[in-house]
Amino acid sequence: MLGARNEAIIEANGREHRLLFTNRALAEAERTTSKSIVALLQGFSDGACGINELGHVMRAGLEAARRDGREGGKIRTLNEAFEILDEAGFVPVLQAVIESVSAVLGYDADDEDGDDEDGDSDPNA
Repeated sequence: MLGARNEAIIEANGREHRLLFTNRALAEAERTTSKSIVALLQGFSDGACGINELGHVMRAGLEAARRDGREGGKIRTLNEAFEILDEAGFVPVLQAVIESVSAVLGYDADDEDGDDEDGDSDPNA
């Protein structure tokens, strides 16, 4: 992973849909849902958040992937996210999104070089 970013690939409608999660994409999801990303993840866990919130998180990820891939075209919409969700199913999409978002939130630049807590890259040292 290069920085605080992670992808989820959702298969639906006979094709793969790439969702890219970055801090910017997560901030967009927070803006559109009026909930923090931590509250969203907790809400998915305890049932306080559902399809509407997942659609907004997906849309943010779809749009981030479009921009990252320099695909051009129109901004990805909430309707597109719901079409993918309808085809792929709530639980598989939710699992993929939670895993990807959690990877972004758990990103630690100090861990990226493979060093352990002592700064040694060799775990046997």
